[in-house]
Amino acid sequence: MDLIDNLKLLPRLLWRPGGAVSAILDQGSLLFASAAVLVISIFLKPPLANALPWVSFRFYTPLLVLAVIYAPGTLLITALVARLSGGLGAIFQRDYSSLLTCASMAWVATNLPLIFAAWLLPTFILGSLAGIAYVYFGIIMFFAVRAAFGVENGAAALVVGLSWLPLAAAVLLWGPFQLLLGWLASPFFLFYAYYYLGAEIGNLGSGMRSRQNFRRMLEAAAINPHDGEAQYQLGLIYQQRHQYTEAIRRFRNAVAIDPAETDAHFQLGRIAREQGRFQDALGHFQTVVDQNEKHNQSEVLRELGAIYLSAGQYRDACNELATYTDRRPYDPEGLFYYGQALEGMGRLAEAREIYERAVEAARTAPRYRRRFTAKWSRLAGKQIRKLASQAGQLT
Repeated sequence: MDLIDNLKLLPRLLWRPGGAVSAILDQGSLLFASAAVLVISIFLKPPLANALPWVSFRFYTPLLVLAVIYAPGTLLITALVARLSGGLGAIFQRDYSSLLTCASMAWVATNLPLIFAAWLLPTFILGSLAGIAYVYFGIIMFFAVRAAFGVENGAAALVVGLSWLPLAAAVLLWGPFQLLLGWLASPFFLFYAYYYLGAEIGNLGSGMRSRQNFRRMLEAAAINPHDGEAQYQLGLIYQQRHQYTEAIRRFRNAVAIDPAETDAHFQLGRIAREQGRFQDALGHFQTVVDQNEKHNQSEVLRELGAIYLSAGQYRDACNELATYTDRRPYDPEGLFYYGQALEGMGRLAEAREIYERAVEAARTAPRYRRRFTAKWSRLAGKQIRKLASQAGQLT
């Protein structure tokens, strides 16, 4: 992505943050984002100092705050909230540069209007506009966290809400932090850091570069009208980022190239179910069943059971989910759906037993799976308490 393309992303972040964040992850440049923060800081400092006299910073301070405090803090919070796989070292190497690039671009996009506002509006208004700008910075970071890590909306909102804690700590300890930031920005430190730690610092950007290279290879392969796998892999990327329109287009391209692309049919069915298009979902899942009922460890049966459950067809849901839980007895999501179906049929004792199995399955799941299983354990526990309360009322 060249200079002009990066510049075009700045206004796009303000009116289409989801798509802009995705473009940054695919083609963005950390070098451009860092340079843009420095440039904006130089122009922003005088008007902001006039509007908020108690605010004092050097031109490099915003970049160092983003790089040393905000991005690492947000990454650590995300790892804890979303239970990201891998150790902290691997997570930082994989995701730090992507998150810092998004945060830097978001900071530039939200602060750029303040510079123009300083020329046109009274000084006392600028302070209020700065508050609005940083609220919108948080909104853009919600999309960034959701796209970069593939987390659900609630988890992304929680991460962004908690991400202000490292900044609050920095404000409380601003004196020592300002001294530390000045030391980090000194030419001598930068020289020795590059000389001795250049390879390690470079590795922090390897995760973003690797994903961007992989994305470019997929786009190149997708030019081939007979390569359905490339279309499918691109669809998975967009699906993880919650860009469902583009994901659906890619999965449909894969199916058009190869009607036997079972994986694409399965993902189209999942998206349709999440969007409430149950007839479309049933059509895709039926195709999966016809091609391979045991596809993806029989998860198509769980998805069918969930659709029947949403439609109030509890008997059909029980039939599908009983088969699925026999094959996958330790999947908390399938067990929770099965408990819901049994509860809908009035078989409350059996439902409670299944809910308890769901909680136990989530509790004993491998660590890397717990970010996916925690939701179903929580929901199953809630249903257990509800059934226990109902039983107590009857007695």
